[in-house]
Amino acid sequence: MSMNKRFGFTICAGIRRRKQKKPIGFTLIEILVTLTILGILAGVAVPLYTGYIDQARNETAISDIRGCSLALARYYSDNGSYPDSLAVVGYETSRDPWGNPYQYLNISTAKNKQSLRKDRFLVPINSDFDLYSMGKDGISKAPLTAKASRDDIIRANDGAYIGLAVAF
Repeated sequence: MSMNKRFGFTICAGIRRRKQKKPIGFTLIEILVTLTILGILAGVAVPLYTGYIDQARNETAISDIRGCSLALARYYSDNGSYPDSLAVVGYETSRDPWGNPYQYLNISTAKNKQSLRKDRFLVPINSDFDLYSMGKDGISKAPLTAKASRDDIIRANDGAYIGLAVAF
């Protein structure tokens, strides 16, 4: 048997054979390990990303409520009373980050005092007006302890607190 290195084949008993090349590509096990690692990374990254999106939406709603509250305070200083709707101060078309309209209630002119937002002791959280977003689920109840109200972004203590209802 002789080897011809120049042409890369072996001559054995008059039969030419090409040298076996090392296989190019990935084995099934290598591909499965790679897919498993990618799946684990995606499983960790997606909830983190969703949390960041929710936090950004909450911050946007807080900022919107703060701006609307300031517009209502300007209206009060000019007129001596709060308006009956957000349309008067230019917020009639404002939507929260989840696409729902902001909820507003002038407490001094409210006909149904049961609709006032209340804390865990069932005491109204504001004395001037209620302004809030119904949150991610788009559902809200008057007491903040209700399950539907936990994700609401509220204005409480006459504007001293603006944030998540569950944190109030």
